[in-house]
Formats: sequence, structure tokens, C-alpha cells
Amino acid sequence: MIDFNRPPYVGKELDYIKEAVESGKICGDGMFTRKCTEWIRDTLHTKYALLTTSCTHALEMAAYLSDIRPGDEVIMPSYTFVSTADAFVLRGARIVFVDIRPDTMNMDENLIEDAITEKTRAIVPVHYAGVACEMDTILELAARYHLKVVEDAAQGVHAYYKGRALGTLGDFGCFSFHETKNYSMGEGGAVLFQKDEYLERAEILREKGTDRSKFFRGQIDKYTWVDYGSSYLPSDLNAAYLYAQLEACEEIDARRMAVWELYHRTLRPLAEAGLLDQPVVPAYAKHNAHMYYIKVQDIDTRTRLIRFLREKGVSSVFHYIPLHSAGAGRKFGRFHGEDVYTTRESERLMRLPMYYTLKLEEAAYVVDCIREFFGFDGPKE
Repeated sequence: MIDFNRPPYVGKELDYIKEAVESGKICGDGMFTRKCTEWIRDTLHTKYALLTTSCTHALEMAAYLSDIRPGDEVIMPSYTFVSTADAFVLRGARIVFVDIRPDTMNMDENLIEDAITEKTRAIVPVHYAGVACEMDTILELAARYHLKVVEDAAQGVHAYYKGRALGTLGDFGCFSFHETKNYSMGEGGAVLFQKDEYLERAEILREKGTDRSKFFRGQIDKYTWVDYGSSYLPSDLNAAYLYAQLEACEEIDARRMAVWELYHRTLRPLAEAGLLDQPVVPAYAKHNAHMYYIKVQDIDTRTRLIRFLREKGVSSVFHYIPLHSAGAGRKFGRFHGEDVYTTRESERLMRLPMYYTLKLEEAAYVVDCIREFFGFDGPKE
């Protein structure tokens, strides 16, 4: 069976976990937490990065630090994971969904301005599949209307927009290190920001509302409860697992990109024959091979193809069901404008197997199965 996903494992993870255990400090902000934080700062050129227990918690921290309050409105795409919205709903915000672009599956930047009202406080671009949103337009709108930009870069670690790392362009960037991501700590994430003014509040929020971070730096002789907070700090054991992969990022990236390019090259003849659509990567974006998806004619074709692949020993999956169509989406948000592409494109999209240890011959077999499904006997490349 070719799995849809297998968590990345490069070989040093257990050694580093053992090293963390032997250090005598396995709670948060240990040796490997610091190493991971330094890697993020140095590699992606961000001033501050704080590891979190999930991208969900990174988004919750960003919503809090953005001072989102009950009655505020936050603009985002409906085609995203529930955490993107949940983080702001927890602050009492109303979610305003806008339609996506059919080429990248990202929020259509040209529809955002019309959705802005006097209640709007933030824009949340989601970089789907590690392909950047068109950030110049989003950042210009945010500056003009005095809005925060919170990048949901859960899928965008080590991907770029015009040479700048995703997660570093807005006021806040949020990463995921879930087991399905390019680099993993099982469950985990990070929140990134550039302004000094956010640091103290972020540290307090992440440390259960205490000034414990200052205490560990020797800035105060005891720590105490100073503000609202929660437990967003991951174990150093998780960070140890992650750091092994951050060290091997170039190898991981190269292997995933080789699979992505094989899919893209060998599925092109089927796209040219009008049997499916392939991902589009605009010139401004450098993606990270987070996923490879295809879009078929309709939901019925997708259902039949997923079933056919399963019978052939290949696990493939569809992705998000648009949030505005869910009960909670209707309760906590509204769709601004017309849903031209969100539902239609979401029903056509399916994800192919993609992971660090996936062999090229296995990816080639996946393509052969798709060709068989469509009865396509045209060129292989």
C-alpha cells in the first residue's frame, strides 16, 4: 500500500530525544527548543520566533496579540482548515469569507477590499500548498485601512514570496509542524513576528500568563502571574524530534521536490488532454513541495478516482470542505460576495501521496494508475 502520508523521520530524532532527556530539562524552552528557534530566525530571516504546541495555538496567539475583540471582523478564505477561523472566533470575532482564485486555491486578493467594513480588524491570507498568496496587494490594503495581517503559513515553512519567507511578511506568521507537514514534531507550530512591542506579551501569553521567561533570563528574581495566558509551550522532546529534520531540510526539500516534479511532468499530458488540472505556481512564488494535488471534472469523478486508486493500493484524499458551508461557519461567519470558485474547486481537488520517504517509482505507479483510470494511452511525458 502506498500511504497518503508518512511522518518524516531522518534518523537522528531518537538520538536527540535521548540527548534532551539526559540534559535534565524536557519541558519547554530547553536546548532543542532554542536550536529550533535559532534555525527559524536565521534561515527565514525573522526577528522573533516562538515554538508552540500547534499551529492552532500559534494562530490563537496571533489573534490575541492582534487585539481582536468581540464584534470585530476578520477576512479570510473559506477554503482552509477550521483552526484558521477558530482562533479568531475564540476572541469573539465575526469571520468574513471571500472567494478563492481557481489557479492557486488562495484567497482572491482582488475581492478583499470590497469585504472591508468599519469593523474589520485583520486579514488572514492562507498560503495553500505552500504557494504564496499575492501579498503585495494584501499588505497595501492592510496599510491603507490600518489592519493586521496574520499569515496562516501552516503549509508554507521554507516557501517564499518574491524572495521573502512566508510567515515573515505580515504582522504575524503561523507555522505547523504537524506530522503531515514537511518538517514535523508530531504536533507543534511556531508564531513569528518582527516588532519588539509584541515580544513581552507573547512570552507572557505562552507561559500561562506569567513573566517566567524573564525569570529564566535572570531579569527578575521571581516570576508571577501578570496577565492572561495559556500553555502554548511545547516539550523539548518534541523540539528534539523537529530539530533533526530542520538540520536535514535540504535533503527533505530535494526529495519532496523530486516527487512533485515527477507528478507535474508525467501528469502534464493528461492535463493537456483536458482530463485534469494541475497546480499553478505564479512567478512570484517559490513553493516547498508541501503537496501535489490534481483537479478532476467534478465530485463524482473525484470519488470514483479515489476509490479506484484505493483498489490499486494507493491512498489519496480530498481536502477541505469550505467553512462557510458548515454549521459553525454559518453561525460564526458570512460569505461576502458570490461563491464562484470556493465550492466548485474544492469538490474537484484531490491530493496525491507526498512524503519524504516516497520513492520515485512509487510516485510513477500512482501516475500509471491515474492514466489507467482515464483510459489514457497518450505520451508519458
